[in-house]
Amino acid sequence: MKKMMNKGKISFGKIGFSLMKKDEESNKIQNEKNETSNEQTVGGFGSFSKLEISPDPKSKPKENVSSIMGFEGFGKKAKEFDLEKMVADSRRYAAEKKKAKQEEIMTKVEDKEQVNEDDEGEDSSEEFIGPPLPQSLDNEHASADEDEDEFVGPPLPPGMVRSKEDEKEEEDEEDDEEETYKLPITHELELDHGNRTVSALSVDPAGARLVTGGVDYEVKYWDFQGMDASKQAFRSFKPADGYPINNIEYSITGDKVLVIAGSQQAKVYDRDGIELFECVKGDMYLHDMAKTKGHIAGLTNGSWHTKDKEEFMTTGRDGTCRLWHIESPHQQRHVIKPRAKNGLKTIPTACTYNRDGLLIACACDDGSVQMWDHRKNYVNVALSFRAHDRGSETSSITFSYDNKLFATRGGDDTLKLWDVRNSKSAVHVANELFNRFSMTDCLFSPNDQLVITGTSLNRGETTGKLYMYDRNTWEIVHEMEVGPSHVVRVVWHPRLNQLMVGCGDGNVRLLYDPQLSHNGAVLVAAKRRKRAKQTEVVVSQQIITPHALPMFREDRHKSTRKLEERDRKDPVRSQRPDLPITGAGSGGRVAAGGSTLSSYIIRNMGIRNKLNDEEDPREALLKFAKDAAENPYWVTPAYSKTQPSVIFQDQGKANSEEEEQEEEEEHVVKKQKT
Repeated sequence: MKKMMNKGKISFGKIGFSLMKKDEESNKIQNEKNETSNEQTVGGFGSFSKLEISPDPKSKPKENVSSIMGFEGFGKKAKEFDLEKMVADSRRYAAEKKKAKQEEIMTKVEDKEQVNEDDEGEDSSEEFIGPPLPQSLDNEHASADEDEDEFVGPPLPPGMVRSKEDEKEEEDEEDDEEETYKLPITHELELDHGNRTVSALSVDPAGARLVTGGVDYEVKYWDFQGMDASKQAFRSFKPADGYPINNIEYSITGDKVLVIAGSQQAKVYDRDGIELFECVKGDMYLHDMAKTKGHIAGLTNGSWHTKDKEEFMTTGRDGTCRLWHIESPHQQRHVIKPRAKNGLKTIPTACTYNRDGLLIACACDDGSVQMWDHRKNYVNVALSFRAHDRGSETSSITFSYDNKLFATRGGDDTLKLWDVRNSKSAVHVANELFNRFSMTDCLFSPNDQLVITGTSLNRGETTGKLYMYDRNTWEIVHEMEVGPSHVVRVVWHPRLNQLMVGCGDGNVRLLYDPQLSHNGAVLVAAKRRKRAKQTEVVVSQQIITPHALPMFREDRHKSTRKLEERDRKDPVRSQRPDLPITGAGSGGRVAAGGSTLSSYIIRNMGIRNKLNDEEDPREALLKFAKDAAENPYWVTPAYSKTQPSVIFQDQGKANSEEEEQEEEEEHVVKKQKT
């Protein structure tokens, strides 16, 4: 050990090892020992060690400070203030970093021990400077390494302490659970989409809503939290009437839904089913498909970008794959033209992005799989190979979560697993999986250890099946029957841990396990159907007076049925329509004889009394003069005090004479003018 030899410096109480000799070397060591002891005792700050070093071996050590202060027995000492532990850590750290020096020191110590064997008369106590350490400090120093991982605080109760055997058993159970993955397929819940095949299925990333599309041209939105036991969709619409729904997919943020129908235009909706925009349709008279602004033939598939929430792609029967951006739906961003081996165009039937969004993969109807690098131009193919038989529509292509493998579901009744790093041959192949739909799914499980696909009903079969293969051994981990129809669409949501299966009978079957799954179908299964209007519930509480007169009493209604029967008899409350007219009509309404007012008037013109057109209107009024004079009612009483008496003349003769005079005057004036 290195010793502090310079004066005026502080010694940190390191214990030095010194051996007594009778020769000159021993005297030197003794002198150095005395000098160091003088430095420690004479220094202005004293010694920082726990015990004062004394040349007398019989001298007693000083009492510990903690015992003097009276807090020695208050639990465990804090590790950071334990000087013995700090010294031990510094020693261990120095020993690890300076192994070479330690070996040299150990050799010197061995030489000194051999010299001490010759000095038998001397006491062994003189070998060390200072008295021995107390037993308590020795125990703490010995258990310094063990106390490093202990928690400073009160001990745990006896029941909370776990033995090492229990910890080993728990570790073994965890290893067994990892090896045997539990499948959430113990319970089943059905959602009725319609009577036709469910050809599209998607769940939002949060697992709160489900969107389904079918061959019946209809799209339905389902909300797990707002759905009761009646299991009804909260929104239903037809994006393109007359075209089946080929694919539906939520964006990575869950705020938009891409709907791919059989028409030439893809549509994007929000999470409530409100249309945001529609992609433009291309010009069918242009020969070069790169010059058109959109597809000119029916769409086959589409997919959102796995990293960019504003980009998506679509594939169509015009032999192109087009990349779109939500800010410019009036024209695509890029056009990709898949080519067959002979150089002719081929129709892409399935498309997807890989997990990091750097590869665009398309499966074509000639059985090939072609991939392009998203960071470069789309002229050269990054990867192209023959995956399935020529002329068979590859219904699905999907990447594993680690981006190393991908699976394809072909129309040639096969499921193949491929390695992106070596695509010359398939890693595993599963045959005899009947497929009659161009949108049958294949996917990887959330733990990335299983590959799942479904089968269609072949001749003579009665149930569709779901197959789960181990991606490493390609053994069938589980095979189950799912309903009496085809298995077309499959979604395994990682957050809900539930399987959504779209079948050919128009039902969506949700497979789950109450212990392993969360929300989703578990919420729907726990709810009860809301009861309709209760017929035996009191409508309102009435105050009944026992001695009230009958005319002031209110009718007591014990049920809503009697109240509805009474309101039915009331024409105002029941809003009864007007009764048919039996007579000629009243209040502007016409009897059943004429459908309109004009027809009714024409029909009744011959029935009414004919008016005498030759009668003088003045004489017709004077017929009522006698009655008006004898029984005045309106005008005469009002002007009885101010109106002068009326004198009637023979108006017939007076009028004739006045007319003759006027005619003569006019005749004379006219003659004078001429």
